[in-house]
Amino acid sequence: MFKSVRGRLITVLVIALGAMWQLYGNYRDTGSPIKLGLDLQGGMHLVLEVDDSLGTLTPEARAAGIDQAEQVLRTRIDEFGVEEPLIQKSGSERIIVELAGISDTDRARDIIQQAAFLEFKLVDIDGMSQAGLARIDRALVSSLGVDSIRALGRDIEAPTGDLLEEMFGSDSTDAAADSASADAAQDSAAATDEAEQETAEPELNLRPFSSLLRAGDSPGTYLVDEEDVPTARLFLSTPAAQAALPRNISLQWGNEPLGLAARTYRRLYVLVEEAFMSGEYLEDAQAQRDPQFNQAIVNFQFNRAGGRLFSRFTGANVNEYLAIVLDGEVMSAPIIRDRIGASGQIEMAGAPLEEARDLALVLRAGALTTPLRIMEERTVGPSLGQDSIDQGEIAGIVGVILVLFIMIGYYRVAGMLSIVALTIYLILVMGGMAGIGATLTLPGIAGLILSVGMAVDANVLIFERIREELAAGRATRTAVDEGFGHALSAIVDANVTTLITALILFQFGTGPVRGFAVTLSIGIVASFFSAIYVTRTFFLLYLQGKKASDPISI
Repeated sequence: MFKSVRGRLITVLVIALGAMWQLYGNYRDTGSPIKLGLDLQGGMHLVLEVDDSLGTLTPEARAAGIDQAEQVLRTRIDEFGVEEPLIQKSGSERIIVELAGISDTDRARDIIQQAAFLEFKLVDIDGMSQAGLARIDRALVSSLGVDSIRALGRDIEAPTGDLLEEMFGSDSTDAAADSASADAAQDSAAATDEAEQETAEPELNLRPFSSLLRAGDSPGTYLVDEEDVPTARLFLSTPAAQAALPRNISLQWGNEPLGLAARTYRRLYVLVEEAFMSGEYLEDAQAQRDPQFNQAIVNFQFNRAGGRLFSRFTGANVNEYLAIVLDGEVMSAPIIRDRIGASGQIEMAGAPLEEARDLALVLRAGALTTPLRIMEERTVGPSLGQDSIDQGEIAGIVGVILVLFIMIGYYRVAGMLSIVALTIYLILVMGGMAGIGATLTLPGIAGLILSVGMAVDANVLIFERIREELAAGRATRTAVDEGFGHALSAIVDANVTTLITALILFQFGTGPVRGFAVTLSIGIVASFFSAIYVTRTFFLLYLQGKKASDPISI
């Protein structure tokens, strides 16, 4: 540090300006110089529980799912950038999440609730046969009834020749026969019975599901008009339709609509039901923009075991289509041109880059083993209440004014110098909190007040030692030097022991306790610098122009 008064003043000024710049930067970006906690500014309150709508989970499984979800949510919210979140279990089956100052509630909700279950499946490029589609149609009519089908507006008869040609080739009769032969090994007797039943009951010739399909734009896909997607989803969700699907086949939707010929369609993929790999091997995921096609993508990296498995599988399935399935929807299905190593890419089509970043975030944080549903959601005001906050502000202002009067009244000019040093101390504390992105909460204010008290206490120790030296007949400059020197050990002991306590609270505490520890730690460092360096700098400036024997106002 500089020893001259001018050098010391420049040092103090530079540090104070740096702290003020941090405060200004926060104000410019967020509209507030310091982030405020939920108790001071309000935010988002959510109550989550395990989604067991099917009733298949045991109480033990639900409790285990909540434990795992709590850890995953902590990681996701930390990466999302919310400061001082409250994430805690309520009982054995619910989690309470409180996020301060959230402006984009929809984005936060999506990040919290997304399962992020990643799978890799092969596309069945042969697609569904005509006989397979007919089985689904018959199962739907038998399960839902003709009246229910027609109430949905799906009373279309068997596909026309043009549609058969579009879906199964120019010779639809031969294609259908070939497909029927392929499926006959599964259920030939049932198919014969159903064909006879069709002849006897013309109303069962309805094709509620297959009439929604059009030939896909790539192998192993169908296209469904966007207007018909809700109806198709409803049909596929029925137990009858699921039971009628061919063995080891699943139908899964693409995540993005497709515009063709002034119409909007949704892809329906025919996939091998069993995934050859899941996201458990994922090690990292990062979002970026593809420079070639100017679209958002997510690059992912597997660990060593996942890389070997992925490489082995893709090497054995060159020229097949690989579907990347996230939470039951196909994100993309690129063709395997060659063996792929330990990394891959998810194409986000027309999605914004921010959505790709959110996807990368939840993939890095891990998947939820059990889905969560929001039981309660509300936007809350400051939990302290505006009246309490106003009263707290008044109490703080009154306390500061009393400290000013006491210090100036008791120590006179020296007290005034300590007040200036205390003002710089407050600037340093606030700037330090802004610099590390800390959030100010009610416990944080308590830590700030405690550190202010320690800063004042350090000045009291110094001034009393100076008085003792003056009473012993020391010259003014000598008394000041001795006073600062003799008080140093006591100030260091008090600050170090309190700092150790604050660090322990930060290490082992959570939420508000850590907020208190952060504010207290920054305040202790700033108070030590303020008392030992800033106050002494102002004293040296005050002593300039005085003779060694001149008295000082203390």
